[in-house]
Amino acid sequence: MMRLSRDVAGPCLAPGGSVVAVGAFDGLHRGHQALLAEVRERASTLGLTPVVVSFEPLPRAFFSPEPVARLSSVREKLRGFHAAGMEHVLLLRFNHALTAMSAEDFVRRVLVERLAAREVWVGGDFRFGNKRAGDVALLENMGSELGFTARTMPAVLLEGARVSATRVRMLLAAGEFAGATPLLGRPFVIEGKIEYGKQLGRQLGYPTANIHLRDRSSPVHGIFAVRVGLGESECSWPGVASLGVRPTVNEVPEPLLEVHLFDFEGDLYGQRMAVEFVAKLRDEQKFDNLDDLTVQMAKDARQARELLGMNPRLSEA
Repeated sequence: MMRLSRDVAGPCLAPGGSVVAVGAFDGLHRGHQALLAEVRERASTLGLTPVVVSFEPLPRAFFSPEPVARLSSVREKLRGFHAAGMEHVLLLRFNHALTAMSAEDFVRRVLVERLAAREVWVGGDFRFGNKRAGDVALLENMGSELGFTARTMPAVLLEGARVSATRVRMLLAAGEFAGATPLLGRPFVIEGKIEYGKQLGRQLGYPTANIHLRDRSSPVHGIFAVRVGLGESECSWPGVASLGVRPTVNEVPEPLLEVHLFDFEGDLYGQRMAVEFVAKLRDEQKFDNLDDLTVQMAKDARQARELLGMNPRLSEA
């Protein structure tokens, strides 16, 4: 069972020694997966505990005055760590206290005292500590003094270019889901619990299952053809989705993911839903009235059915 801790202070989490991966790990793309696989393998070889250190909120989001799109929720990230074989996650609260900590203190307090690190694995461009003063060279120097080895993971390349979260975000924002999938090692998905909405979609003939993103900023916005997983089922259900602020009705101050599942009957409230984005149909737009919106929704449904290999005429039934 994977254990989760949140604080810098506390007893040593791996008294027998650990192999540690450190990073933000947003999206757990193939580069992250390769790093975690190496940590798991080294820990197994050395008889140590595989541990990952990560941060919430994401460091880049903490420092940015604007919302930063993220590829995975905290829940999704933790599930990915578990799947990668990590035995302990130290998910540090990225706050003013942590940003004020010197790089040297981070090494001593987190890596040595809290984790008894024997190997520390990071990306080649990893920076840490107050004013980002810490780097791989500092890790190597302190490691020789404090009893651990610093190692860097070579970049994972795909079609000659480095796999990175930034590259994935750019592809998703452009609606290039087929291009993002190989970098992630899986389709891009947004998960969440289905909540009650305003029931406007039902009134217009397109009932929706809704996920409120709240303070999570998504890299994708607009209207999409999607496939949806419900609960623990491995089956996917075809549908059409809107992710945005519903400009025609001006009801949502925060992004809302609304999904109309084709030919579905049943009560979904309270269930978890995983929405796989297959293709972007168009950007969100404001219509003069609900009649015009309904006409466009029918067109969107027809196009989504066709893209998903369904009979587009059924959207007119």
